This record gives sequence, C-alpha cells and structure tokens, in this order.
Amino acid sequence: MNEPVQQQREGADPRLRAFLSDLGTLVSSGSGSGVVHAVKDRLARFLHEKPDLPATCVSARSDCYARHLLYRDPQGRFEVVVMAWGPGQATPVHDHAGIWCVEGVFTGVIDVTRYDITESLADDVVRLAQLEVIHAGLGECGALIPPVEYHRIANPYESMAITVHVYGGMMRACRTFTPRDGQTWDVTQHELGFSSPQPAIAPLTS
Repeated sequence: MNEPVQQQREGADPRLRAFLSDLGTLVSSGSGSGVVHAVKDRLARFLHEKPDLPATCVSARSDCYARHLLYRDPQGRFEVVVMAWGPGQATPVHDHAGIWCVEGVFTGVIDVTRYDITESLADDVVRLAQLEVIHAGLGECGALIPPVEYHRIANPYESMAITVHVYGGMMRACRTFTPRDGQTWDVTQHELGFSSPQPAIAPLTS
C-alpha cells in the first residue's frame, strides 16, 4: 500500500517538489495577507513553468468537476488540490469556510464570478450581490482572503480546464448558495470530498 505513494514522491517532477517545499517555507513565515499573496506569486511561477502533474490528478469526470488531492502538509497547515473541469461543469456559488485559498489555471480557461453577502435574513437565507466575472487563462491566479470568500467557478467553454488550488487549512465543508428569487439565496452546508482520496504526493521530508 505504501509503495505507490513512495513512487509518486520520488518520481514527481522536480518543479512540483520545489513548489511544495516552498509552500511549506512560506506558510511557516507568518500569517495574514502577506503570506497569502506570497503563495499566490509562487503558484503563478509554478504554473508558468508548465510542470508535469501526476496522471491521477488530471482526469476529469463526466458527472461533475473532479477534485483531486495532490498534497497534504504533514502539519495540517495547507493542502494542494487539483480540479479538472469538463466543458459546462461548474461549482455552485459557495464560500470557503473562513479558510484562505489561492487558485490558478494550469490548462484551459475558467470563469470566476465573485459575490458578496449584502444581508443575512436568517441562518439559511441571505441576499447576495454579484460582482465581477473574471476570465482566467494559463498562469492567472486569484486569492480569497475571508471575509472575501464567495464565488462560483465555471468552465463554459468547449475544452477541458485544470486548476490548482492551495488552501490554508483542511477545508472539508463549505456553504453553498442556491438562488430563490432575485437576490435572495438559500444557504446549505455542503460536505466536500475528493475524487482521489489519497494524496498523490507523499509528505516531503527534509
């Protein structure tokens, strides 16, 4: 059972190993928006290097977008997730459970639509305002730093897209928002899973 994981670690693209090692250094350097923006800059450089990702992390699903766990920090400070988007696949509008996230495009193009809560009418009903729509291509990155954490990601195009996401913690659930009428939205707690439950890259050791 351990041998395939060991092979993934030793056989990983050196640019990928360097990226993961640098993430560990960055999140150890402090907290706050400065760290998040440093992670964003490092992710952008990584994507422009066009590294090889493990084959298990770039496979799509026919029913919905795929979430593949690429790497889990042994200390639980961050996770790296690769998402594969078939044409027409999208998330619902959702938050990030108070966890910062940096995300960037590895291949293809995605649309990211930002939202903000303008009023909480009840625990499970809010008013949302739609903000800008960002068309993101290769190497383009964005950062979500709570309370700015509401968005929807979609691939409305004819080609597959792959994105890389760095979460500042173990995000296992979030809230999703379903439009009821106009600007009124129903709020639902949503559990998150992985298409590939085991990390593709084993923990790095010094």
